[in-house]
Amino acid sequence: MAGLLPVAATPANAAVPGLVGTHGHDHRHHHGQGNGHGHGHGHRHGEARYESHRGENVSSEDVSSEDVSAPEAGGDEDCTTSTLSPELVAKLDAAVQQTMTQTGVPGVSVGIWLPGQGRYVKSFGVADKKTGAPMTVDLYSRIGSETKTFTATALLELVDDGLVGLDDPISAYVSGVPNGDNITLRNLAEMRSGLFPYSADPDFVTALESDPTKPFTPEQLLAYGYKHPNLSGPGVQFLYNNSNYILLGLVVEKVSGIPLAEFIHDRVTGPSGLDHTLFPKGAEFPSPHAHGYTNQTLTGETVDATDWNPSWGWAAGAMISTLDDLKRWAKIVATGELLSPETQAQRTKFLPTTLPGAGYGLGLFDIQGWVGHNGSLPGYESLTLYMPETGATLVVLLNTDILTQGNEPSTLFGKALTSIVTPDNVFFIPAVK
Repeated sequence: MAGLLPVAATPANAAVPGLVGTHGHDHRHHHGQGNGHGHGHGHRHGEARYESHRGENVSSEDVSSEDVSAPEAGGDEDCTTSTLSPELVAKLDAAVQQTMTQTGVPGVSVGIWLPGQGRYVKSFGVADKKTGAPMTVDLYSRIGSETKTFTATALLELVDDGLVGLDDPISAYVSGVPNGDNITLRNLAEMRSGLFPYSADPDFVTALESDPTKPFTPEQLLAYGYKHPNLSGPGVQFLYNNSNYILLGLVVEKVSGIPLAEFIHDRVTGPSGLDHTLFPKGAEFPSPHAHGYTNQTLTGETVDATDWNPSWGWAAGAMISTLDDLKRWAKIVATGELLSPETQAQRTKFLPTTLPGAGYGLGLFDIQGWVGHNGSLPGYESLTLYMPETGATLVVLLNTDILTQGNEPSTLFGKALTSIVTPDNVFFIPAVK
Protein backbone atom coordinates (compact mmCIF):
# COMPACT_ATOMS: atom_id res chain seq x y z
CA MET A 1 0.00 0.00 0.00
CA ALA A 2 1.10 3.44 -0.50
CA GLY A 3 0.75 6.91 0.69
CA LEU A 4 -0.37 7.05 4.30
CA LEU A 5 2.88 8.30 5.79
CA PRO A 6 4.55 11.47 4.59
CA VAL A 7 7.61 10.51 2.61
CA ALA A 8 9.59 13.16 4.43
CA ALA A 9 9.00 11.30 7.67
CA THR A 10 11.15 8.39 6.61
CA PRO A 11 14.73 8.15 5.45
CA ALA A 12 15.56 6.93 1.98
CA ASN A 13 14.31 3.39 1.57
CA ALA A 14 12.93 3.38 5.06
CA ALA A 15 9.83 1.48 4.29
CA VAL A 16 6.36 2.20 3.57
CA PRO A 17 5.18 5.63 2.97
CA GLY A 18 2.05 5.29 4.91
CA LEU A 19 -0.23 2.35 4.66
CA VAL A 20 2.09 1.23 2.08
CA GLY A 21 3.21 -1.55 4.07
CA THR A 22 -0.13 -2.60 5.04
CA HIS A 23 -0.03 -4.56 2.08
CA GLY A 24 3.20 -5.89 2.18
CA HIS A 25 6.44 -6.53 3.45
CA ASP A 26 8.49 -5.40 0.63
CA HIS A 27 11.36 -3.18 0.60
CA ARG A 28 11.42 -2.31 -2.98
CA HIS A 29 12.62 1.01 -4.20
CA HIS A 30 12.84 2.83 -7.48
CA HIS A 31 16.29 3.41 -8.86
CA GLY A 32 16.98 7.09 -9.02
CA GLN A 33 14.49 7.93 -6.29
CA GLY A 34 15.40 8.55 -2.74
CA ASN A 35 12.37 7.13 -1.01
CA GLY A 36 11.55 3.49 -1.01
CA HIS A 37 8.30 1.82 -1.62
CA GLY A 38 8.93 0.11 1.56
CA HIS A 39 7.13 -3.11 1.39
CA GLY A 40 8.25 -5.59 -1.02
CA HIS A 41 11.51 -6.88 -1.31
CA GLY A 42 13.42 -5.68 -4.10
CA HIS A 43 14.42 -2.71 -6.10
CA ARG A 44 11.91 -1.23 -8.47
CA HIS A 45 13.43 -0.63 -11.84
CA GLY A 46 11.10 1.83 -13.46
CA GLU A 47 7.99 1.87 -15.55
CA ALA A 48 9.55 -0.02 -18.46
CA ARG A 49 9.73 -3.14 -16.33
CA TYR A 50 6.05 -3.43 -15.81
CA GLU A 51 5.11 -2.39 -19.30
CA SER A 52 6.74 -5.62 -20.47
CA HIS A 53 3.67 -7.84 -20.59
CA ARG A 54 0.98 -5.27 -21.26
CA GLY A 55 -0.11 -6.02 -24.78
CA GLU A 56 -0.42 -9.73 -24.13
CA ASN A 57 -3.75 -11.26 -24.97
CA VAL A 58 -5.67 -11.30 -21.70
CA SER A 59 -8.19 -14.09 -21.79
CA SER A 60 -11.11 -14.29 -19.42
CA GLU A 61 -12.14 -17.56 -17.94
CA ASP A 62 -15.51 -17.07 -16.32
CA VAL A 63 -15.76 -19.62 -13.52
CA SER A 64 -18.91 -19.40 -11.47
CA SER A 65 -18.66 -19.97 -7.75
CA GLU A 66 -21.33 -22.63 -7.92
CA ASP A 67 -19.08 -24.66 -10.22
CA VAL A 68 -15.86 -24.42 -8.26
CA SER A 69 -16.24 -22.95 -4.79
CA ALA A 70 -17.44 -24.89 -1.82
CA PRO A 71 -21.17 -24.15 -1.44
CA GLU A 72 -20.79 -23.53 2.25
CA ALA A 73 -18.00 -21.00 1.79
CA GLY A 74 -18.50 -18.11 4.14
CA GLY A 75 -21.78 -19.41 5.47
CA ASP A 76 -23.90 -16.48 4.33
CA GLU A 77 -26.89 -18.35 2.99
CA ASP A 78 -28.53 -15.21 1.65
CA CYS A 79 -25.80 -14.62 -0.89
CA THR A 80 -23.89 -17.84 -1.52
CA THR A 81 -26.43 -19.66 -3.65
CA SER A 82 -27.44 -16.84 -5.99
CA THR A 83 -25.51 -14.72 -8.44
CA LEU A 84 -25.69 -10.97 -8.72
CA SER A 85 -27.94 -9.38 -11.32
CA PRO A 86 -26.81 -9.70 -14.97
CA GLU A 87 -26.39 -5.94 -15.15
CA LEU A 88 -24.09 -5.86 -12.13
CA VAL A 89 -22.15 -8.90 -13.35
CA ALA A 90 -21.56 -7.20 -16.71
CA LYS A 91 -20.22 -4.09 -14.98
CA LEU A 92 -17.90 -6.14 -12.78
CA ASP A 93 -16.66 -8.22 -15.72
CA ALA A 94 -15.83 -5.05 -17.63
CA ALA A 95 -14.08 -3.50 -14.61
CA VAL A 96 -11.90 -6.57 -14.07
CA GLN A 97 -10.95 -6.80 -17.74
CA GLN A 98 -10.21 -3.10 -17.98
CA THR A 99 -8.00 -3.26 -14.88
CA MET A 100 -6.18 -6.30 -16.27
CA THR A 101 -5.45 -4.38 -19.45
CA GLN A 102 -4.28 -1.38 -17.41
CA THR A 103 -1.98 -3.40 -15.18
CA GLY A 104 -0.88 -6.30 -17.36
CA VAL A 105 -1.77 -8.74 -14.57
CA PRO A 106 -1.59 -12.31 -15.98
CA GLY A 107 -4.41 -13.74 -13.87
CA VAL A 108 -6.84 -12.70 -11.17
CA SER A 109 -9.58 -14.30 -9.09
CA VAL A 110 -12.30 -12.14 -7.59
CA GLY A 111 -14.93 -12.92 -4.98
CA ILE A 112 -17.67 -10.47 -4.01
CA TRP A 113 -20.47 -11.40 -1.61
CA LEU A 114 -23.33 -8.94 -1.06
CA PRO A 115 -25.95 -10.11 1.45
CA GLY A 116 -29.40 -9.98 -0.06
CA GLN A 117 -28.05 -9.50 -3.58
CA GLY A 118 -25.87 -12.48 -4.37
CA ARG A 119 -22.27 -13.32 -5.11
CA TYR A 120 -19.75 -12.93 -7.89
CA VAL A 121 -16.87 -15.43 -7.96
CA LYS A 122 -14.80 -15.56 -11.13
CA SER A 123 -11.28 -16.01 -12.46
CA PHE A 124 -9.77 -14.26 -15.44
CA GLY A 125 -6.56 -14.71 -17.41
CA VAL A 126 -3.82 -17.26 -16.93
CA ALA A 127 -2.22 -19.00 -13.98
CA ASP A 128 0.88 -19.93 -16.01
CA LYS A 129 2.18 -17.71 -18.81
CA LYS A 130 4.23 -20.55 -20.31
CA THR A 131 1.47 -23.10 -20.67
CA GLY A 132 -1.52 -20.77 -20.81
CA ALA A 133 -3.24 -22.74 -18.04
CA PRO A 134 -6.23 -20.68 -16.90
CA MET A 135 -6.58 -18.98 -13.55
CA THR A 136 -9.25 -20.72 -11.45
CA VAL A 137 -10.91 -19.83 -8.17
CA ASP A 138 -9.70 -22.95 -6.36
CA LEU A 139 -5.96 -22.18 -6.58
CA TYR A 140 -3.73 -21.69 -3.55
CA SER A 141 -2.00 -18.32 -3.39
CA ARG A 142 0.71 -16.67 -1.32
CA ILE A 143 -0.99 -13.90 0.69
CA GLY A 144 1.93 -11.79 1.89
CA SER A 145 1.06 -9.31 4.60
CA GLU A 146 -2.38 -10.74 5.17
CA THR A 147 -0.30 -13.03 7.39
CA LYS A 148 -0.23 -10.15 9.86
CA THR A 149 -3.95 -10.59 10.52
CA PHE A 150 -3.26 -14.15 11.68
CA THR A 151 -0.21 -13.24 13.78
CA ALA A 152 -2.11 -10.43 15.46
CA THR A 153 -5.04 -12.74 16.17
CA ALA A 154 -2.68 -15.26 17.77
CA LEU A 155 -1.25 -12.54 20.00
CA LEU A 156 -4.71 -11.29 20.97
CA GLU A 157 -5.81 -14.80 21.89
CA LEU A 158 -2.90 -14.87 24.36
CA VAL A 159 -4.21 -11.55 25.70
CA ASP A 160 -7.59 -13.19 26.23
CA ASP A 161 -5.82 -16.12 27.91
CA GLY A 162 -4.33 -13.65 30.40
CA LEU A 163 -0.81 -14.63 29.38
CA VAL A 164 0.30 -11.32 27.86
CA GLY A 165 -0.76 -7.69 28.08
CA LEU A 166 -0.88 -5.31 25.16
CA ASP A 167 0.95 -2.71 27.20
CA ASP A 168 3.76 -5.06 28.21
CA PRO A 169 7.18 -3.97 26.90
CA ILE A 170 8.66 -6.17 24.20
CA SER A 171 11.78 -6.48 26.37
CA ALA A 172 9.76 -8.71 28.72
CA TYR A 173 9.68 -11.34 25.98
CA VAL A 174 12.48 -10.62 23.48
CA SER A 175 15.88 -9.24 24.41
CA GLY A 176 18.04 -6.95 22.30
CA VAL A 177 15.30 -4.78 20.82
CA PRO A 178 16.44 -1.14 20.53
CA ASN A 179 14.44 0.85 23.11
CA GLY A 180 12.65 -2.40 23.92
CA ASP A 181 11.89 -1.33 27.49
CA ASN A 182 9.63 1.40 26.14
CA ILE A 183 8.10 -0.26 23.07
CA THR A 184 4.92 -2.14 23.94
CA LEU A 185 3.23 -5.03 22.17
CA ARG A 186 0.47 -2.59 21.29
CA ASN A 187 2.99 -0.24 19.66
CA LEU A 188 4.26 -3.13 17.56
CA ALA A 189 0.81 -4.36 16.51
CA GLU A 190 -0.42 -0.88 15.53
CA MET A 191 2.76 -0.05 13.55
CA ARG A 192 3.95 2.69 15.91
CA SER A 193 7.10 1.19 17.39
CA GLY A 194 9.58 3.57 15.77
CA LEU A 195 11.88 0.67 14.83
CA PHE A 196 13.75 0.69 11.54
CA PRO A 197 12.24 -1.94 9.19
CA TYR A 198 14.62 -4.77 8.31
CA SER A 199 13.14 -4.92 4.81
CA ALA A 200 14.42 -1.38 4.14
CA ASP A 201 18.05 -2.33 4.84
CA PRO A 202 20.16 -2.40 1.62
CA ASP A 203 22.15 -5.43 2.77
CA PHE A 204 18.93 -7.37 3.30
CA VAL A 205 17.66 -6.39 -0.14
CA THR A 206 20.91 -7.60 -1.71
CA ALA A 207 20.89 -10.85 0.24
CA LEU A 208 17.30 -11.61 -0.73
CA GLU A 209 17.57 -10.70 -4.38
CA SER A 210 20.90 -12.50 -4.76
CA ASP A 211 19.33 -15.77 -3.63
CA PRO A 212 15.53 -15.62 -3.27
CA THR A 213 15.45 -19.30 -2.29
CA LYS A 214 17.56 -18.58 0.80
CA PRO A 215 15.92 -19.27 4.18
CA PHE A 216 16.04 -16.55 6.83
CA THR A 217 15.54 -16.93 10.58
CA PRO A 218 13.54 -14.32 12.52
CA GLU A 219 16.68 -13.31 14.36
CA GLN A 220 18.58 -12.77 11.11
CA LEU A 221 15.78 -10.58 9.78
CA LEU A 222 15.63 -8.41 12.89
CA ALA A 223 19.40 -7.92 12.88
CA TYR A 224 19.22 -6.10 9.54
CA GLY A 225 16.92 -3.50 11.10
CA TYR A 226 18.81 -3.22 14.36
CA LYS A 227 21.86 -1.87 12.52
CA HIS A 228 19.98 1.41 12.12
CA PRO A 229 18.83 3.97 14.69
CA ASN A 230 15.16 3.92 15.56
CA LEU A 231 13.14 6.30 13.40
CA SER A 232 11.05 7.72 16.24
CA GLY A 233 9.97 7.09 19.78
CA PRO A 234 7.17 4.55 20.36
CA GLY A 235 3.63 5.75 19.73
CA VAL A 236 4.78 8.84 17.87
CA GLN A 237 3.90 8.03 14.26
CA PHE A 238 2.48 5.33 12.04
CA LEU A 239 5.18 3.54 10.05
CA TYR A 240 4.33 0.23 8.44
CA ASN A 241 7.09 -2.14 9.46
CA ASN A 242 7.60 -5.88 9.08
CA SER A 243 10.03 -5.95 12.01
CA ASN A 244 7.08 -5.31 14.34
CA TYR A 245 5.36 -8.53 13.33
CA ILE A 246 8.50 -10.65 13.38
CA LEU A 247 8.78 -9.63 17.03
CA LEU A 248 5.14 -10.42 17.73
CA GLY A 249 5.63 -13.87 16.19
CA LEU A 250 8.50 -14.46 18.60
CA VAL A 251 6.28 -13.38 21.50
CA VAL A 252 3.63 -15.92 20.52
CA GLU A 253 6.26 -18.67 20.34
CA LYS A 254 7.85 -17.79 23.68
CA VAL A 255 4.58 -17.55 25.61
CA SER A 256 2.86 -20.55 24.01
CA GLY A 257 5.94 -22.76 23.93
CA ILE A 258 5.17 -24.00 20.41
CA PRO A 259 6.11 -22.83 16.89
CA LEU A 260 4.09 -19.94 15.51
CA ALA A 261 2.83 -22.04 12.60
CA GLU A 262 1.51 -24.66 15.01
CA PHE A 263 -0.19 -22.08 17.24
CA ILE A 264 -1.87 -20.41 14.26
CA HIS A 265 -3.09 -23.80 13.03
CA ASP A 266 -4.39 -24.91 16.42
CA ARG A 267 -5.90 -21.65 17.62
CA VAL A 268 -6.67 -19.60 14.51
CA THR A 269 -7.09 -21.39 11.19
CA GLY A 270 -8.33 -24.68 12.65
CA PRO A 271 -11.18 -23.24 14.75
CA SER A 272 -12.07 -20.96 11.83
CA GLY A 273 -12.51 -23.86 9.43
CA LEU A 274 -9.75 -22.58 7.15
CA ASP A 275 -8.69 -25.99 5.86
CA HIS A 276 -6.70 -24.56 2.96
CA THR A 277 -4.75 -21.89 4.84
CA LEU A 278 -1.27 -22.69 6.05
CA PHE A 279 1.97 -21.27 7.36
CA PRO A 280 4.73 -22.99 5.33
CA LYS A 281 8.03 -24.05 6.85
CA GLY A 282 9.90 -23.07 3.69
CA ALA A 283 9.14 -22.67 0.01
CA GLU A 284 6.58 -25.50 -0.15
CA PHE A 285 3.41 -24.53 -2.00
CA PRO A 286 0.37 -26.85 -2.20
CA SER A 287 -1.12 -27.65 -5.58
CA PRO A 288 -2.97 -26.42 -7.46
CA HIS A 289 -1.47 -22.93 -7.45
CA ALA A 290 -0.81 -20.15 -9.92
CA HIS A 291 2.68 -19.18 -11.02
CA GLY A 292 3.66 -15.74 -9.72
CA TYR A 293 5.64 -13.10 -11.61
CA THR A 294 7.81 -10.27 -10.26
CA ASN A 295 10.37 -7.72 -11.35
CA GLN A 296 11.89 -7.44 -7.89
CA THR A 297 15.21 -8.81 -9.10
CA LEU A 298 18.80 -7.59 -9.23
CA THR A 299 18.42 -6.75 -12.92
CA GLY A 300 14.80 -5.68 -12.95
CA GLU A 301 13.93 -8.55 -15.26
CA THR A 302 10.50 -10.10 -14.80
CA VAL A 303 10.85 -13.68 -13.56
CA ASP A 304 8.77 -16.55 -12.19
CA ALA A 305 8.89 -16.26 -8.37
CA THR A 306 6.57 -19.17 -7.60
CA ASP A 307 9.11 -21.16 -5.60
CA TRP A 308 10.90 -18.32 -3.85
CA ASN A 309 11.24 -18.86 -0.12
CA PRO A 310 8.84 -16.62 1.86
CA SER A 311 10.71 -17.13 5.15
CA TRP A 312 12.01 -13.57 4.77
CA GLY A 313 8.45 -12.46 5.62
CA TRP A 314 7.74 -15.10 8.33
CA ALA A 315 5.14 -13.75 10.80
CA ALA A 316 4.74 -10.66 8.64
CA GLY A 317 4.14 -12.33 5.30
CA ALA A 318 4.73 -16.05 4.68
CA MET A 319 1.25 -17.60 4.68
CA ILE A 320 -0.76 -19.28 1.91
CA SER A 321 -4.54 -19.42 1.44
CA THR A 322 -7.40 -19.67 -1.06
CA LEU A 323 -10.27 -17.47 -2.18
CA ASP A 324 -12.89 -19.44 -0.20
CA ASP A 325 -10.83 -19.46 2.99
CA LEU A 326 -10.14 -15.74 2.78
CA LYS A 327 -13.85 -15.10 2.26
CA ARG A 328 -14.55 -16.89 5.53
CA TRP A 329 -11.62 -15.20 7.29
CA ALA A 330 -12.70 -11.71 6.21
CA LYS A 331 -15.74 -11.78 8.49
CA ILE A 332 -14.09 -13.72 11.32
CA VAL A 333 -11.21 -11.29 11.70
CA ALA A 334 -13.24 -8.12 11.13
CA THR A 335 -15.93 -9.05 13.65
CA GLY A 336 -13.71 -10.74 16.24
CA GLU A 337 -15.27 -14.19 16.29
CA LEU A 338 -12.15 -15.71 17.91
CA LEU A 339 -11.69 -12.95 20.50
CA SER A 340 -13.52 -11.51 23.47
CA PRO A 341 -15.55 -8.37 22.72
CA GLU A 342 -13.17 -6.38 24.91
CA THR A 343 -10.09 -7.50 23.02
CA GLN A 344 -11.74 -7.01 19.62
CA ALA A 345 -12.60 -3.47 20.70
CA GLN A 346 -8.90 -2.88 21.33
CA ARG A 347 -8.09 -4.35 17.95
CA THR A 348 -10.48 -2.09 16.07
CA LYS A 349 -9.30 1.18 17.57
CA PHE A 350 -8.24 2.43 14.16
CA LEU A 351 -5.71 5.18 14.71
CA PRO A 352 -5.34 7.86 12.05
CA THR A 353 -2.83 7.49 9.27
CA THR A 354 -1.99 10.27 6.84
CA LEU A 355 -4.67 9.20 4.36
CA PRO A 356 -8.16 10.62 5.01
CA GLY A 357 -10.65 7.87 5.67
CA ALA A 358 -7.98 5.29 6.54
CA GLY A 359 -6.90 3.99 9.92
CA TYR A 360 -4.78 1.13 11.25
CA GLY A 361 -5.65 -0.95 14.30
CA LEU A 362 -3.97 -4.12 15.56
CA GLY A 363 -3.15 -5.98 12.36
CA LEU A 364 -6.18 -4.57 10.54
CA PHE A 365 -6.93 -1.46 8.54
CA ASP A 366 -10.17 0.42 7.96
CA ILE A 367 -10.26 2.21 4.61
CA GLN A 368 -13.52 3.96 3.79
CA GLY A 369 -15.49 1.48 5.89
CA TRP A 370 -13.77 -1.62 4.49
CA VAL A 371 -11.97 -3.55 7.25
CA GLY A 372 -9.23 -6.02 6.40
CA HIS A 373 -5.73 -6.18 4.98
CA ASN A 374 -3.82 -6.53 1.77
CA GLY A 375 -0.75 -8.58 0.96
CA SER A 376 2.14 -8.44 -1.46
CA LEU A 377 5.32 -10.38 -1.98
CA PRO A 378 7.24 -11.17 -5.16
CA GLY A 379 4.84 -12.78 -7.59
CA TYR A 380 1.58 -12.41 -5.69
CA GLU A 381 -0.85 -9.88 -4.26
CA SER A 382 -4.08 -10.23 -2.33
CA LEU A 383 -6.81 -8.11 -0.82
CA THR A 384 -9.37 -9.26 1.76
CA LEU A 385 -12.03 -6.80 2.89
CA TYR A 386 -15.23 -6.92 4.97
CA MET A 387 -17.73 -4.14 5.59
CA PRO A 388 -19.26 -4.60 9.05
CA GLU A 389 -22.02 -2.10 8.27
CA THR A 390 -23.46 -4.22 5.43
CA GLY A 391 -21.79 -7.64 5.66
CA ALA A 392 -20.27 -7.21 2.19
CA THR A 393 -17.06 -9.13 1.48
CA LEU A 394 -14.42 -8.67 -1.23
CA VAL A 395 -11.45 -10.95 -1.93
CA VAL A 396 -8.93 -10.48 -4.76
CA LEU A 397 -6.02 -12.81 -5.57
CA LEU A 398 -3.58 -12.14 -8.40
CA ASN A 399 -0.29 -13.53 -9.64
CA THR A 400 1.99 -10.54 -9.93
CA ASP A 401 3.19 -7.72 -7.68
CA ILE A 402 4.47 -5.49 -10.50
CA LEU A 403 3.38 -1.90 -9.94
CA THR A 404 1.50 0.23 -12.46
CA GLN A 405 2.59 3.87 -12.24
CA GLY A 406 3.38 3.30 -8.58
CA ASN A 407 0.06 1.60 -7.80
CA GLU A 408 -0.27 -1.85 -6.34
CA PRO A 409 -2.37 -3.92 -8.75
CA SER A 410 -4.50 -5.20 -5.86
CA THR A 411 -5.37 -1.60 -4.99
CA LEU A 412 -6.45 -0.86 -8.55
CA PHE A 413 -8.73 -3.91 -8.58
CA GLY A 414 -10.11 -2.96 -5.16
CA LYS A 415 -10.87 0.56 -6.35
CA ALA A 416 -12.50 -0.57 -9.59
CA LEU A 417 -14.71 -3.16 -7.90
CA THR A 418 -15.79 -1.12 -4.87
CA SER A 419 -16.58 1.82 -7.14
CA ILE A 420 -19.32 -0.40 -8.56
CA VAL A 421 -20.62 -2.33 -5.54
CA THR A 422 -20.18 0.33 -2.84
CA PRO A 423 -19.83 3.69 -4.62
CA ASP A 424 -20.07 5.55 -1.31
CA ASN A 425 -17.22 3.47 0.13
CA VAL A 426 -14.47 3.23 -2.48
CA PHE A 427 -11.31 1.42 -1.41
CA PHE A 428 -8.13 3.15 -2.52
CA ILE A 429 -4.55 3.75 -1.43
CA PRO A 430 -2.60 6.43 -3.33
CA ALA A 431 0.27 5.46 -5.60
CA VAL A 432 3.81 5.20 -4.36
CA LYS A 433 5.71 8.32 -5.30
